[in-house]
Amino acid sequence: MQAVKQLQTERIDSPIGTILMVIDQDKLCALDYLEYEARMIQLLTRRYGAFELTDSSTHSAISQQVTAYFAGDLQALDSIAVDTGGTAFQQQVWSALRTIPTGATATYGQLAARVGRPTAYRAVGMTNSLNPVAIVLPCHRVIGAKNALTGYAGGLARKEWLLRHEGVLF
Repeated sequence: MQAVKQLQTERIDSPIGTILMVIDQDKLCALDYLEYEARMIQLLTRRYGAFELTDSSTHSAISQQVTAYFAGDLQALDSIAVDTGGTAFQQQVWSALRTIPTGATATYGQLAARVGRPTAYRAVGMTNSLNPVAIVLPCHRVIGAKNALTGYAGGLARKEWLLRHEGVLF
């Protein structure tokens, strides 16, 4: 019988809504907006099977870093350790998100080229939509081919806010 995975949850308030984080020991394995908790639970179930969520009584270094990001320290997220699970391709795409500098954007095609699959921009887009640790792995920095704000699981208003927060102008 497989042991039930123990995971910690933390909630923080942000200018774009309450953020729910799931931490596995010292690594962030999920970050989403509170109203999308059901989607996050579904992804965690696919990944872990049986797991138990326990609300943390203290704020971890991870939540402090996320709070610092919203307070204006735009590099605060860079050192957060993540454990995303996923296929090798998904992990490659999610890792490549961290190569998009703060204050910059990349198109789905450019991100596909970065992972050595220049024609796989649709697969990159689908993988981007399944990013389990939004904001920290900055899928919001990926835009449409004509600099259009396209697709963001947390809503386009949040994507625009995040990009403006990082200094991207439209």
